[in-house]
Formats: sequence, structure tokens, C-alpha cells
Amino acid sequence: MSSSSKPSLFVPDPATLRKSRVPDYDGLYAASVADPESFWGNLAKDLHFTKVPSRILDWNPKTFQGRWLPDAEGNICDNALDRHVREGFANKAALIWAGDRGEEEIYTYGRLLDQTVRFAHVLKSLGVGKGDRVSIFLPPTPAQVIAMLACARLGAIHSVVFSGFSASALRSRLEDFEPRVLVTAECGYRRGKRIPLLETARTARKGLSSIATTLIVPREETSLSLEPGERVLPDLLKEVRFSGSLPPVPVSCDDPLFVLYTSGTTGKPKGVVHVQLGYMLGTYATSRMIFDLRDSDVYFCVADPGWITGHSYIVYGPLLNRATVLLSEGTPEYPDAGRHWSLIERHRVSVYYSTPTTIRLQMRFGETWPAGRDLSSLRILGSVGEPLNPEAWHWFHRVTGGHLPIMDTWWQTETGMIMVTPLPSTPEKPGSAGRPFPGVVADIVDATGKSVAPGETGTVVIRTPWPSMFRTVFRDPDRYRKYWTEIPGVFFSGDSARKDEDGYFFFLGRVDDVIKVAGHRLGTAEIESALITHPKIAEAAAIGKPDELRGEIIKVFVVLHPHATLAPPPHDEIRTHVRSELGGIAEPHEVEIVISLPKTRSGKIMRRVLKARELGLPEGDLSTLED
Repeated sequence: MSSSSKPSLFVPDPATLRKSRVPDYDGLYAASVADPESFWGNLAKDLHFTKVPSRILDWNPKTFQGRWLPDAEGNICDNALDRHVREGFANKAALIWAGDRGEEEIYTYGRLLDQTVRFAHVLKSLGVGKGDRVSIFLPPTPAQVIAMLACARLGAIHSVVFSGFSASALRSRLEDFEPRVLVTAECGYRRGKRIPLLETARTARKGLSSIATTLIVPREETSLSLEPGERVLPDLLKEVRFSGSLPPVPVSCDDPLFVLYTSGTTGKPKGVVHVQLGYMLGTYATSRMIFDLRDSDVYFCVADPGWITGHSYIVYGPLLNRATVLLSEGTPEYPDAGRHWSLIERHRVSVYYSTPTTIRLQMRFGETWPAGRDLSSLRILGSVGEPLNPEAWHWFHRVTGGHLPIMDTWWQTETGMIMVTPLPSTPEKPGSAGRPFPGVVADIVDATGKSVAPGETGTVVIRTPWPSMFRTVFRDPDRYRKYWTEIPGVFFSGDSARKDEDGYFFFLGRVDDVIKVAGHRLGTAEIESALITHPKIAEAAAIGKPDELRGEIIKVFVVLHPHATLAPPPHDEIRTHVRSELGGIAEPHEVEIVISLPKTRSGKIMRRVLKARELGLPEGDLSTLED
């Protein structure tokens, strides 16, 4: 399909429409923006509060602070675990863990609650209470989820650091966050390789006086030689007296739940602060309505809990909805390219939330892998991280049966929840993330804040507050204000997009990922989508390079399919292919064939790194790079 052609419209089948929680998107959306407090307030009634909210939102446009459920008290751990056990679901599977080395373990809601309470007792014995800070440097295992929930239970603030980070990346986050306790493991595993996490943690924490204790969660049956300040979880579990059930600590609308560090283009990563109650409402509502979660579902999100997707859509959102969550350690191509397909078959996964990078990787290995597995349990698909290009959309749709809705979602670490998305009952356009979630007022504007016309490219903004909005940047309030003052009065996302006449959003990448050639604005995503329709190209990235005549010229970096590496296509052939797809204005001036592209661990292509290297400029923060 040509990237420049009008997208096909895929309409949900009648059975999906009848069963959907949102059969009338247009009606619900209109009502939600006309009376957002009623919309969000009705959803809040599903949750348990120790002090029931009488108001939904206090919004201060001068400080850009949105205090959701301002007079309420409650606890997200209580809602994710205790509430379901109280309602008789202690024996329902909450978490299925699939380890990198083939391990599998199931935690019921009752067991997960018990382990969380025990972990919370241990943290309490180490002096952790409400408002204290805990850094978590663990692989994607049940312990990682339990540590997060235990912090939430105590009203403590967790900061999860992705277990693939180097010592210097971990240290920069520890220096800023200054945790009382650092939780780590002696190792993790990735593609069968042992990752020495404890060694990394020891190097990173040297000289940091804030860390009173390093709590080690054993992964292997080995005795450890401990350094001063280190304690091992099993030893503490034996020492701690479990007096009572350790009830969840009630927190208010202003109490932080976590700080998650996300890369900036320059300087140190910024700590995005999310608070308990508003974040709880936003992730509960979006998980419920977008993925249509039901008691019969097994839900599989391919992210790591160390990222915002894992926070919102592995741990908190699905557990708030009493889902059975499949948590997978490792990568989709190890021990073979059928890893995810076999997990879907074995555990009868019904909701599969993937990423464009994962889908394109699976495309490279061909259709034999999904064709060899029983995928009939699948009900809903999803994608997150970058725009899902139409070619990958069609492939994903076809190999999973050709009839499943794909929730191609747009959101950010700062938003905390999905903001633009299809719903299972809404028609979809391949290449589009759909329309705003009910209650979310998203727009595309020019530099002055004026809405652009359909088909024109602009910057995505959010015009009104939403429940899981971040509260500030940790220890840097001025950096927070910039999100709201770049274009006065609205949240500046930094992402570019265009909207068609039906209101569907087509995201093009970061604002600085728009290339201006001779006055024409071209999104890198458009060029890259055109490139990967070439039969020999698996992945692609496009950047703009300064040019005195045209303003910018286009350079593209392409990764070939394995079968094409011995006979790569000529550069002129690649240029001609893009011309035929998008027209002469989009034809690349330079082509470079590479082995891989710089990507974050969550799958986003780091075009700014390619551009910086190309132009000999500083590359900024590289801590989130996969390699």
C-alpha cells in the first residue's frame, strides 16, 4: 500500500460492537468533554477510597497544577490487590511470569497480596514510611512488581530504574532521587546471558550517603559476600515480625506514587512525578475501556515495568481491573523468533499489547512463526512507542487472524495514561492512532497555538487537565512550567502530527523529527513508512541535514532484511522507491545502509542521536539506548 494513499477504514465486526463497553464513541466523547467531572467521577465510583471524594478536580491555570480527587484519601495498592481479595477473587491468577531461561510462575491475587505485605513489612523495618524514597533496580520478575506495590502500600515513593542500564546511568538517577533504600538483585537474564545487577548497583551507589540500605532479592541459589549496608531479603523476612496485615496507608491527592526518569535531548534525565490518586483513576479507566478487560482475559504487554508503559499497563492499570497479567522477561526473538507467539498459545492470551519495533522484528522473521501457533485466543491487539506504520499494521492484523482490532496508542511518560487511541468499537485507519480518549481534549496547533486545518502538520497539545497528568519534574519546577508555557495555556507534547477530516490523528514523531525541504514539511515517519515498503528493507530512520539552498535535505539510514544483506539494493533504487511512494519532494538525498539503528529500550528510534553524529554535535543523554 502506498504511504501516500488514503488509509483504509477497518470497521469492527458486529459482535465486537455489541460486546464493547463503549458502543457509541462519538456520544460518549461529546458528553465527556461537556461535563468531564461527571465522566471521571462516575469512573472513580468503581474504586475504593477511605475518604470518598466529593469533588473531582481543582485546576490552577496559573501554576498548571491539577489536583484530582482533591478531598479524597485512598491507596492504589489497596485497589490493585486488597479490593479484589475482599470481593472473593483471592484464587484468581493475577500474575503469570515467564522467565528468560524458561521459568514460569503463577501468583494469585491472594499470594501477590501476601508477598506484597511481607515486602512492605521489610521496607518498614528498614525505616521506610510515607513519603520516603526507594529506588528499584530489578529485572522484570515478580519481585519487581511486588516491590513497587509494597512501596505504594506504605505511601512511599518508588523510582524504578530499568535493569539494562549501566552503572553511570543508574548513578545519575540515584544522585538526583536520593533514595533511602536501593532494591536490587544479584543478577538478571537477557537472551540467556547473565546480567550482573549487584555489581552494577555497587558501582553506582559508591559515595552516595542517602542510601542507608541496599536490599538484595536473590535470583540464584548462591551465598553472597555482603558489603556494609547490604541486606538479603530472605534473611529480613525471617527477622521481621509480621504483626497484623499492615493495612495500606491512606494517601491524599498530592502524595507522590513514583518518580520515573525519562531522557531529555540534553543534560541529565528528568524525573517525572506522578501522584497516587489521579494516576490511579487514569490508568484504571484507560485499561478498562481501551483493552476492554474482563475476568476471562489473559493480558500480555511486552514492555518492561521499568518504563512508563510497564508502570501503567503491566502493573497498575491491569491489576486495578483485576486482570490476569503475563509478565515476560527477555526478548521476542530468544530462544527463537516464536517466543511471543508460543507464550500467547500456551497461556491463551486474549489481549496482546506490543510495540512497532517488536512487530517489525517479527516481520523480519516471517509469517511461519505466527502461522505455526494457535492464536485463536486473541481478542484485542495493541501497539505503543512510536507510530505503527501501515505496512506493519497490515502484517500484524493479517498474521493474527485478520479480524482483530488494533489499539495503536499515543501517550507519554508525562501523561501517565493513553491519550489518543482507537477503542475496540471504533473504526480504525492503519497508520493512525485514532482519536482522543474520552475526557481528553487533544489538538494540533501551529507555533501560536492556533488549531491547524485538516491535513496540515502541527504540534500536539492537550488543552484541559486529565487524571494521570504528572504533577511536576522532581526538584526542577521550572522544567515543569516549560511544558505549559511553550505554547501558553496548553500542555506542549513536543510531538508533531496531522489530523484528517474525520478527526483521526497521524503522529509523525517529535517536533524536531519534521524535515523542512524547500518549504515543505515532511514527517520522518512518513518517509520511513515509505522506505520499509521496499521488499529488502526491514527498518529505516530519516533525518534532516542543513542545506543552504533547500533549508534541509533528507538522509536515510536503512536496515536490510537478512535475506537481502548479500545483495543490497543500490542507493538509486531506494531513492526511486521513496519517490514513487511519496513524490519527488520526499526523495532522499543521501542513503546509508547500517546494521542497526539506535533505539531506546522501549523501542523508539533515537533520530536525534543519528543527527548529532552526522553533524558532529553533542549527543545528549544516551542512558536509555538499548545498545
